[in-house]
Amino acid sequence: MASLRSWIKAARLRTLPLALASVAMGGMVAATHARFNLKAVIMAAVTTLFLQILSNLANDYGDSRSGIDNEKRVGPKRTVQTGEISAQSMKNAVILFSVLSLFSGLLLIFWAASLSFKTSAIFVFLGLAAIIAAIKYTVGKNPYGYIGLGDLFVFLFFGLLGVGGTWFLATKSWDPLILLPATAMGLLSAGVLNLNNMRDFINDRQNGKNTLVVKIGLRAAFVYHSIIVMLPFALLGVYVLFSGANPKVFLFLILLPVFLADLVSIKNSFGGAMLDPFLRKLALKTLLLTLFFGLLINL
Repeated sequence: MASLRSWIKAARLRTLPLALASVAMGGMVAATHARFNLKAVIMAAVTTLFLQILSNLANDYGDSRSGIDNEKRVGPKRTVQTGEISAQSMKNAVILFSVLSLFSGLLLIFWAASLSFKTSAIFVFLGLAAIIAAIKYTVGKNPYGYIGLGDLFVFLFFGLLGVGGTWFLATKSWDPLILLPATAMGLLSAGVLNLNNMRDFINDRQNGKNTLVVKIGLRAAFVYHSIIVMLPFALLGVYVLFSGANPKVFLFLILLPVFLADLVSIKNSFGGAMLDPFLRKLALKTLLLTLFFGLLINL
């Protein structure tokens, strides 16, 4: 039987701050609304954590079955790859977290947010889509992560749905301007995935995992990375400008040099394993940016 330590390793806790960042952005911006439902934001965070862990477990299972996780892999060793957790046990864990994600999502929709029947049906569909997307990234006959669509799905689910969905669930209203911070979070989330794929470029290319980085090459991938890490600051600035927020919210721009410094370090690195620490840094800095922006907009 696998140890608790192995299961914690498989859950990849370092990815959770990024998952929470999208909910935090949607929730903290929604907190400025007269009609704010904190209970919905809390349940959205719980559901998001279940979905992220589900995605991590499915990724561990899928990449080991496809042979992408092998002795040449640059990143941290996976638990099925090393034999710490059996493939069957991991498959059972994927099923368990699928059920937990579904149950948590239903509680969010019908209890915490108390949506109308029509709106509930839409969110149930979106929730099921999120569960399927978490699994199909690396599992199945045609996993979309192997054909370069991972960035798009991360953008949609961590950005537009994560932020925009949380806003709607917390306020039961819609404001097109929320798409600006939603897009910002989606781009930063895609940035973490892009770094992951830059790190694994050689092994992925050799084993037929055609990520976006494999398709466009490392040099173009760095240019792409720089754009999706810098553009969010412009998007958040436009949101402050048009939302009527206090100009003091522009203080969030003091974090820009922190992100720029990492870009310089990434450019000067030799790639591969040297990129691994920057995944955790970007995830944590994205959460920091979210909390700082959210705090400023609520002062």
